[in-house]
Amino acid sequence: MKRITLNGCWKLSGNGYECEGTVPGSVYSILLENNLMDDPYYRENELEALEIAEHDYTFSRSFSLDNDEKCALLCCDGLDTLCDIYLNGSLVGQTQNMHRRYEFEISDFLQTENELKLVFHSANRYFKTKHAEQRQDANRDSLAGYSYLRKSFCMSGWDWGPRLPDAGIWKDIYLLVGDTDRIEDIRITQRHENGCVWITPAVSTCKGTADIQVTLISPDGEKIEISPNCENEVTDPKLWWPNGLGEQNLYGLTVSLYENGEIVDSARKSIGFRTLRLVREKDEFGESFCHEVNGVPFFAMGADYIPEDCIVSRITPERTEKLLTHCRNSHFNAIRVWGGGNYPKDDFYDACDRLGIVVFHDLMIACTPFPINENLTEEFTEEVRDNIRRIRHHACIALISGNNECEWHQRNFPEAYKNGYLNLYENRIPDIIREVCPEIPYIPSSPTSFEHFADPNNENKGDSHFWDVWLGNKPFFEYRNHYFRYLSEFGFESLPSKKTIDRFTLPSDRNLFSRVMEMHQRSNDGNQRIISYISKTFLYPTNFEALIYASQLLQARAMQYAVEHLRRNRGRCMGALYWQLNDVWPTASWSSIDYFGRFKALQYVAKRFFAPIIISCRETGEMTTRPFVTMENEVYDYETKALLAVTNDTLKPSLGTVKWRLCQNDGTVLQSGEKEIEVPPFSVATLEELDFKKTDVSRHYLWYEYTDAEYAGSVLFTEPKHFAFLNPELKAEVKGNAILVTAKRYAQQVEIYSPDEDFILSDNFFDMEPGTREIAVLEGNPKTVLARSVFDIR
Repeated sequence: MKRITLNGCWKLSGNGYECEGTVPGSVYSILLENNLMDDPYYRENELEALEIAEHDYTFSRSFSLDNDEKCALLCCDGLDTLCDIYLNGSLVGQTQNMHRRYEFEISDFLQTENELKLVFHSANRYFKTKHAEQRQDANRDSLAGYSYLRKSFCMSGWDWGPRLPDAGIWKDIYLLVGDTDRIEDIRITQRHENGCVWITPAVSTCKGTADIQVTLISPDGEKIEISPNCENEVTDPKLWWPNGLGEQNLYGLTVSLYENGEIVDSARKSIGFRTLRLVREKDEFGESFCHEVNGVPFFAMGADYIPEDCIVSRITPERTEKLLTHCRNSHFNAIRVWGGGNYPKDDFYDACDRLGIVVFHDLMIACTPFPINENLTEEFTEEVRDNIRRIRHHACIALISGNNECEWHQRNFPEAYKNGYLNLYENRIPDIIREVCPEIPYIPSSPTSFEHFADPNNENKGDSHFWDVWLGNKPFFEYRNHYFRYLSEFGFESLPSKKTIDRFTLPSDRNLFSRVMEMHQRSNDGNQRIISYISKTFLYPTNFEALIYASQLLQARAMQYAVEHLRRNRGRCMGALYWQLNDVWPTASWSSIDYFGRFKALQYVAKRFFAPIIISCRETGEMTTRPFVTMENEVYDYETKALLAVTNDTLKPSLGTVKWRLCQNDGTVLQSGEKEIEVPPFSVATLEELDFKKTDVSRHYLWYEYTDAEYAGSVLFTEPKHFAFLNPELKAEVKGNAILVTAKRYAQQVEIYSPDEDFILSDNFFDMEPGTREIAVLEGNPKTVLARSVFDIR
């Protein structure tokens, strides 16, 4: 069939607006394109944009067809959300699900000259109507009633995102013209046995009349003709591996349909030969929860992904590729697609395939009881079928989760809701998975304990979410009291960089508790929590930039405590995906890369704690044994100890030397030691605990390194606010494609930054002993650079 794109220039009308704009696009994107609305991310403009969403809007365009092109389908890959479709004045279809793909037979309505109109009804008005009919508890950060529509939940607000319920044509729209046969479905299955791979490309067509030809293209470019709808052996198969474990070998598979010797339809998919299963086995701790690729269990390292923009047409393949490449370069091998956004476009999964990032994928439900509504349930199940069929061939897909946190949040709900939940997530959705992709592991929720609401966040079984640090105000050391089998959500907020804050504020707004700063802090008491944790950790920051810097150090410190602890206990613990990777707008949040792509401290520190081989330290000191310095001496008997461990998450054994030094605050060495060790593949070597006999916690620090690890580290035995940092007299200067940093004394969390240039470095926010370090510039062209450390928080 002939494909005729309808992307491009459309007319937008409604609410007094008349203008042209680009599709794929939305009400907001087209109004912004025409300078008819203010930037919704600037200051309080979100409120004005929300009012715009109270109205209906029409997208229209004309198109011409030849006289013989009167047999056609209108294909809509993504309409957001409540839409009536008119062709030449006749209603030809209606939609009510942003997450589905729609096709409409329009042959009877076609003319030579055609007028197509898509009328989008206000989602916000729909929410209000449904909420008035049947009130249901909803996320307090969101528009009431949002759960009654199959639209990206976070468009209605979340505790990190604004309330911007946009509308429009967010994916491709096109015609398929002609009466030839066409491809209806391609399902590719693999069988692995004794190092051999067999592949079955099951191809179905609409009419079943065309000749089918399937070509497999190897990573080396070799073309191999294989038979459709039967099993084919692939000789000398090159396997696909996650990042850090091997090559991301990908094969191209092309399906061509022939009628009368001519190609009438074709499709191409990229596939990777691998087995990727979820291992759940009883053991001494409970039950394992672990990804296994090609027979190798591996520790999942990464973060949780949310939509990259509230205005989804801005999410380009280039932008997504850049974000995920940052993940690969920071040693991520996994990412979790969170269930309150939308199913990413194909280029997201293509990038994950190429970069070796396995995907833990929620279906698009989050934190909300699903309304007892059969029509909505049918929409959801069809959406699941659509999207799983679309993504199932990707090498990166490791796990499907029915939702985010619904099992956890609904454990105390009435039985009617719980029974409806169990029927949906433990019967209907699993039936679809078994039908369309039984090879992909499925769990009913994240987190889950697989026991029908019984302790769904049990850390000894299934995956877990943990928020006692941050929401529970617990200290960072609390992570060390838990041994999660797989921690798929945990996080800590920070402010974005000052350059990002400058983009949405006026100078008068740049106070943490100003109205604009609080509008861009959607976790209701988030700024207060940041201040509370700063008070426990650092000296009082006396200027706004020091406050921003301190908040980012807190975030990185919290996540480092968690991940290093989990990796020291690999085997029992087999996954750490922190909340969250990215932002949907410029804001204070849990992200490690902000809306404009700027790295926070966490992204640099994640590169270190996710490195394939790391050395880490479990320290015991003043801060781990008493919360206040005023505790009576006879009650307080502190120790200063350090347990060093080397974690090897590679396929090869590691042989090297652990070195440590107990030093004074000026860098003078007081004690030192070293030990040669061998760490087998996928294992941990723990050294004998060091006891420093109540060393001076306010002036002594421990430095440690391992010859086979890329990064060294240091720890204090008290909170940084109580350590007597000396001025390190930091200096930074640009030398070609590198930056030289010099410190005269011990410095903690050295940040290299520029007041005017954005750049990405090979390392940043690192500890430093007296001397000079050379840091490579990976991206950007810095001219003026500065450096600061924890000493400067005062």
